[in-house]
This record gives sequence, C-alpha cells and structure tokens, in this order.
Amino acid sequence: MTGRLRAPTGRYGGRSAEERQAERRGRFLEAALRLFGDHPGYRATTVAALCRTAGLSTRQFYEEFRTLEDVLAALHLEVNGWAERAVLDALAAADGLPLAERVAVLFRAYARDVTCDPRRIRITFVEIVGVSPRLEEQRLARRARWVGLIRAEADAAVARGEAAPRDYRLAATAFIGSVNGLLHDWSAGWVDAGLDEVVDELVRQLLGILRPAGWRPSPHG
Repeated sequence: MTGRLRAPTGRYGGRSAEERQAERRGRFLEAALRLFGDHPGYRATTVAALCRTAGLSTRQFYEEFRTLEDVLAALHLEVNGWAERAVLDALAAADGLPLAERVAVLFRAYARDVTCDPRRIRITFVEIVGVSPRLEEQRLARRARWVGLIRAEADAAVARGEAAPRDYRLAATAFIGSVNGLLHDWSAGWVDAGLDEVVDELVRQLLGILRPAGWRPSPHG
C-alpha cells in the first residue's frame, strides 16, 4: 500500500475522531520504540509485527502512516522533542546562573533525558542513520537545531562578557558531534566511566571552547 487510508470521523465511545487518532498514533509510536529501539530493530521490523505489538490492525496503521519509515521519522522527532523540552525547561530554571553552572545544567538535563531509556539513544544515534536521503535530511536538521541552541547560549554568554567573542558556527557543530559520539559510545559500554563523568567532560570541553586559554571575562561578566 502506498497511501494512507482515510480515518473514520465522528464521535465514538465519548471520544472525538481526533482523540481516537491521537491515541492510536501514540500506541504505534510506543510499539515502535519497543521494536525499533530494542529488538529486532527498525530494519527487521514488519508492519504486521508493529501492529501486533501495538494491539491494532494493519488498517489502523495505514490510517496513520504510509510506511514504517514514516513511523521511524515520527519517533525520531518525538525522542528529540523530549530531550529539547528537558533542556529548555532546565535552562529556564537556570536563568541568571554563572556560565559554568548554566552549561552544567544544560548537559545534565540532556544526558538525563536521552539516557533514561537506552532505546532513545538507539533511535537517535543508530536506527535513524543511513535509512534514506529523507531521514538523513531530518537527522541533520535536528542536529542543526542543537547546534543552534549551543550557538544561542554562546552568543548570550558573549553578550554578558562571560565568553570570548567569535563566530561559534563551526565550533558548535564540531562540539555536537562530540556529544553524540561520546553519549553513543558510553551507552554501548565502550566508555569506562559513569554518566556524571561523561557530562563533566562535555562541560569542560564546551567551557574550553567558550573560554580559550589566555582569554579573561570582562569585569562585569
């Protein structure tokens, strides 16, 4: 099947069509997190297996999605959205803190969210990679959002006199690559360190970028 079926409309069981659709979509994404993020993985999962895990029919699947790739795309965005909300909430609560403390808050929030469930890491750093040009574009676009967040924090720190003035575009891009690589390797058991040690290392790296050797903050920074 190449297109989505039209979902039924109207109220049923006291719930609107939109509420039923959201509930079905949530069940499919929850099932996808179990199958794509654990065993057997995205590439070995079938529509039938996803439907069985979700407790829904293939007809209901095609009312929500065209392909399994659509499910992976939606799940990838959802997992990234959870992490982004965690970071933004933490940064809002850390408003006014000195730069070093604010950076630590940022990465602790991100690391706690993305590592609270190993399946989230697998979706973000493993299953999404190399699936199709469309999903590569989505993956890079989401990474660009994280780069943009780091650049915004850096620019704000510069304005406060807490960081060296420069164009942080390339530095932020390189740093996000380090974040992704280190967290992936830690989650895979290839890094002999605790999560707090990993976060502390990332904080040191970013502070080293923002405050290079020889630079000193302004008296009011």
